[in-house]
Amino acid sequence: MRLRQLITLLFCTVSVQAIYGQQKQILIENVKLIDYSSQMLTPSKYVLINGNTIQTISDLPINARGNDLIKIDGKGKTLMPGLIDAHVHLVFGALTMPQMMKNDLSEEFLINTVGQSAQQMLMRGFTSVRDVGGPIFPLKAAIDKGKLLGPRIWPSGATISQTAGHGDFRTPEEKSRRFFGIVSRAERYGATFIADGRDEILTAVRENLRFGASQIKLMAGGGTSSAYDPVDVTQYTLDEMKAAVEAAEDWGTYVTVHAYTPRAIRRAIEAGVKCIEHGQLLDEETLQLIAQKNIWLSLQNLIEDTPDMDPQRRIKRKPVIEGQEKVWPMAKKIGVKLAWGTDFLFEPDLNKLQNEFILRLQKWFTNAEIIKMVTQDNGELLQLSGLRSPYPGKLGTIEEGALADLLLVDGDPLKNLKLLADPDKNFLLIIKDGQIYKNNLQKR
Repeated sequence: MRLRQLITLLFCTVSVQAIYGQQKQILIENVKLIDYSSQMLTPSKYVLINGNTIQTISDLPINARGNDLIKIDGKGKTLMPGLIDAHVHLVFGALTMPQMMKNDLSEEFLINTVGQSAQQMLMRGFTSVRDVGGPIFPLKAAIDKGKLLGPRIWPSGATISQTAGHGDFRTPEEKSRRFFGIVSRAERYGATFIADGRDEILTAVRENLRFGASQIKLMAGGGTSSAYDPVDVTQYTLDEMKAAVEAAEDWGTYVTVHAYTPRAIRRAIEAGVKCIEHGQLLDEETLQLIAQKNIWLSLQNLIEDTPDMDPQRRIKRKPVIEGQEKVWPMAKKIGVKLAWGTDFLFEPDLNKLQNEFILRLQKWFTNAEIIKMVTQDNGELLQLSGLRSPYPGKLGTIEEGALADLLLVDGDPLKNLKLLADPDKNFLLIIKDGQIYKNNLQKR
């Protein structure tokens, strides 16, 4: 069964490349763009893609010719940037906990299983994601080489966690390697590094950078999906955090931290981190500090319960759910730089709801603000990786010189954001890196 799925996936990839992979130019005619300042659609535009970048945007028809030119009549539909999810775990999100506990977490297994999830994510319109923890490098390499379909991936690599921290996935019988144990399964498979003290943290950061990490993920506080650490605890000393920041900055990139509480986040800020993941238990004073320091807050709109959620996780998540109802509007009012992500873990069925989770932001933001957040703002966050970015160029916007990651939407998402929640029906065209991966216009 697994072999059949892999063959199907590879055939799909080959087919896409055979049909669309040779074009040098794409001319998209008669489309409307989103004007964030007016929160309205523009009059009809003409967009010329040359290679993997947007070359020309014009109010008038573009005279482009050539045997390799593909012309697409946009029929007055909305052309917008590809969606960006700033907080995913492609591996952890595609596997159940029993699958994670299997003895076989080989590269082949991960590519076969997670590869299908990555392909589906691209076909939901997510052309870029920031993976903030997990054994992601083999999958990313397969996508970048064209062996699999999937979004651009900004990889963190293995999460870095203290003993008994949020990234300590050991079972109760697994002892610390410092106390008569061996290297844990999660570490062997590149899911996490359990690192205590400055020296181990430096090694863990540098090891991730060695494999191509675009940013570093450090666990600075407790979590809802981990066994040992209550949500309220603070993890890593200031000196340990500073070690991670120094090592990342030496490579021209940054550290982002998993943390919920003001105490943990204030310590991370003092250490010099550039981004906070979660933060649902933040108070107004700490949010003011985040805004003052120009630090990103990568928030999620988590749900309280799912059919497969562990009871203990449900209990731990309750204050986080309550907190996010306060933090989103408070952060907006204060002017914090906000990013959005989903953070699905160990429940693969949730992935198909990725687009629907965008709609949950309507409690606090206008449709235009939401679209800007999941495209332009998230794209700006990706730029923090600097020269460690695996894909040089500007994303999340439609402008001349930007990378050509685009969606053609059948309708006006400024008026009806629900259009984004049904990508199969409403995304007529999906382009990533100047390559067409979906084109339904000829069917209409």
